[in-house]
Amino acid sequence: MPGWRPRREERRAAPRPGRRRPDHRPAASNLSVPSFVFHGSPMTTHQTRWSQFLVLITVFFFWGFVAASNEILIPVFKNAFSLTQAQSQYVAVAFYVAYTVGSIIYFLTSRAIGADLLNRIGYKNGIAVGLLVSAVGTLLFYPAANTGSFGLMLSGLFIVGLGFSLQQIAANPLAIMMGDPATGAQRLTMAGGVNNFGTTIGPLLVSLAIFGSVAAGGTEASIESVKVPYLVLGAAFVLVAVFLKFSSVPNRIDLEGIAAEEAADASRLVHKGSAFAYPQLVLGMLAIFVYVGVEVATIANLPAYLKLPADQGGLGLDTSMIAPFVSLYWASLMIGRWAGAAGAFGAPPNVRLVLTLLLPYLAFGVFLAVNTIAGYSVSQFLLYAAVIVVMVAATFASRGNPARMLLIFSLCGIAALVVGMLTSGMTSVIAFTSVGLFCSTMWPCIFALAITGLGRNTGQGSSLLVMMIMGGGLVSWLQGWLADTAGIHVSFLVGVACFAYLAFYAARTPAILRRQGIDLDRLAASAGH
Repeated sequence: MPGWRPRREERRAAPRPGRRRPDHRPAASNLSVPSFVFHGSPMTTHQTRWSQFLVLITVFFFWGFVAASNEILIPVFKNAFSLTQAQSQYVAVAFYVAYTVGSIIYFLTSRAIGADLLNRIGYKNGIAVGLLVSAVGTLLFYPAANTGSFGLMLSGLFIVGLGFSLQQIAANPLAIMMGDPATGAQRLTMAGGVNNFGTTIGPLLVSLAIFGSVAAGGTEASIESVKVPYLVLGAAFVLVAVFLKFSSVPNRIDLEGIAAEEAADASRLVHKGSAFAYPQLVLGMLAIFVYVGVEVATIANLPAYLKLPADQGGLGLDTSMIAPFVSLYWASLMIGRWAGAAGAFGAPPNVRLVLTLLLPYLAFGVFLAVNTIAGYSVSQFLLYAAVIVVMVAATFASRGNPARMLLIFSLCGIAALVVGMLTSGMTSVIAFTSVGLFCSTMWPCIFALAITGLGRNTGQGSSLLVMMIMGGGLVSWLQGWLADTAGIHVSFLVGVACFAYLAFYAARTPAILRRQGIDLDRLAASAGH
């Protein structure tokens, strides 16, 4: 949702009547992203702190690298341990449910110490601790590979996910506050683009480590071949944690400095003692659940479809040849997010327009380049450039309104899955893969809609949204179960149901916000769209 923020002069309007706050603090209605500030230093019109931001986004890269690499582990484990399709999805379940468990631990710890955990230990320190926790998880791959234990492998992935949970809770607000809050959403989208660079190269590197080079003709993988890449990854976690600890990335956020005035009618703002009292958040929690669910379930089950013989609709590929297709799926999210990050550079409108058109194809070029270097043929993917046109057109049609963007992209996602189910071969594969394009901007859209109007409950609401990342595991398992029961082609109906709910949320939320004095179209227009 490039550029969607109200102008600061509007947020600092004269005091409005009809408001009384028992704690005498100014209300904050958070639209798009909360206006975080440095501890003791208000964020006004600062430029993006690129030196700090570039250090921070290394963790976004790791989240993507590991998440996408799981899609290589799923078929490897399925063959090695003779699993059903549903059982193979335990990989996704272990990894994504860890986010929920980590969020619950965070919540309970904060309650026990009587203060928000990150406010106590610091945001930068929280990310460093999360990296070290994830490093411990990678160490379990060594004994798991030596003993051939599927359960120990899952335990390692679960601990990696626990560390990522703490990193997510801390890193997202830091990415938002490293500059003018008006471009916070674009920085978060840019960080997501770096995340998807990790998802693009992760499957290729892990596949190379497990199977060897394509030129060497490697098609078989042993469980022991998994341990080396994850031990290397663990060492990288430790090095980044140390580097981050001694970097200039800020450690504190002054939450008391949040004082945005963004509602058209402040007398109608809702001020509740709990984030659960806001319907946009409660519905948004389920939206995050199904969004992450359809994003992960589609690619987690796509390898099984690719391996089907041609007479059953698939491509008949060996596991060793699946990596470029997994890479394209995750590159699709990078393509969409690079387009959405155009507003982060503070460029004039005409320059932003050009960047929105060019950046997605630059990202597509990155995909083509890394796969060519890895030794894969990319000629079969060139027609995907035409599908990107649809995504770019949908971006412009949204006109900066996150609800409209979510609705349009959800309908496009439904269309992609239906086309994939009604066709076969490369046509269906491209259709299923394009789901990544239409999922690309959904996280910032849902996140923005869900926390809009929460004010001082924004922190609580954010942690609840991170908790719902567990949908990536549970929805993947559900689709795997349906694949075992009715066939892999039919199983993509699960994704259609997920997109249908997202379309409902996109259509329903603007009316909820209008009752709270918040007009999304007015805010989008005031930001220059």
